[in-house]
Amino acid sequence: MALSRDAIVQANDIPTETVPVPEWGGDVIVRGLTGDELDDFQGSIRQFRRSMDGKGMEPVLIQQGMHAKLLVKCLVDDNGQRLFKDNEADELGAKSGKVLERLYDIAQTLSGLSEDEQEEMEGNSETPSPGDDSTSSSPEPSGTPSPNSSDESAPEN
Repeated sequence: MALSRDAIVQANDIPTETVPVPEWGGDVIVRGLTGDELDDFQGSIRQFRRSMDGKGMEPVLIQQGMHAKLLVKCLVDDNGQRLFKDNEADELGAKSGKVLERLYDIAQTLSGLSEDEQEEMEGNSETPSPGDDSTSSSPEPSGTPSPNSSDESAPEN
């Protein structure tokens, strides 16, 4: 049987998690974003600039204050009411980066942000080159030869 409009509207579909924050002396409740809050958050961390070829616009990620911008929307009281207003992100952003990072990760998960979106927001996404097999071409960190230094795929002299 298909859901009715009222059943959809009344469904409690936004997850929460109570998280101990010993640095703050207690627990906080982290709630996932609503659809409108997700759109607002994503809009607050993206701007557009003219593309390098000058023929269009390209998105640019604004990471400044990103953790606090998400958390002001996700930290709630026992009644589900937000603890912070959007314009209070600076106050929250002045708290411990370690704590904010921990809560941010939980808020991202509860909000259903995909791994790709999370990596893009954190600046960790890389566009692989064609044929890239995700092996590292970084030099060895020490002078000790790599156990693979006699690689069978290397051409013989």
